[in-house]
Amino acid sequence: MATAEQPSRGFGGSGDAVGNPGKRKVQKTASPRNPAERRDRQRSRSGIPDHVANRMVRRVLLLSGVPTVMAMGVFVLSYVLMNQGIMRIEPIVTIGVSGVFFVLGLLGLSYGVLSASWDDAPGSPLGLKQFGANLQRLRASMRAMKRGG
Repeated sequence: MATAEQPSRGFGGSGDAVGNPGKRKVQKTASPRNPAERRDRQRSRSGIPDHVANRMVRRVLLLSGVPTVMAMGVFVLSYVLMNQGIMRIEPIVTIGVSGVFFVLGLLGLSYGVLSASWDDAPGSPLGLKQFGANLQRLRASMRAMKRGG
């Protein structure tokens, strides 16, 4: 614990990580004035190009959004059917069917991200070929991180 004689060190304290009070090194980089140059710098920092990110979002919305909406719709449909006296549905059935749709939404989320083509061309509608290639890239990346860390 820091006392009055000892400056605070580490997170939130003044000074650098070694405990030198007031001697912070701040690196200032010149901000590009040109908006196109600013976007290029930002793209180089992010790993996913814009056209690929947009493709991923469209696939995720379709493959994850539809099952998720259906999962919530199961509760509404079950309520209406029971409230109108049309059918008696056990709560466990409602929860089970809804759970299946939520799991499909989760799988759709993963598949939507991994099936997007990283090429300029959009790829196939289902993305089966891209899914295999991207899964191999993901595995190779995870192996490389495991070896390096």
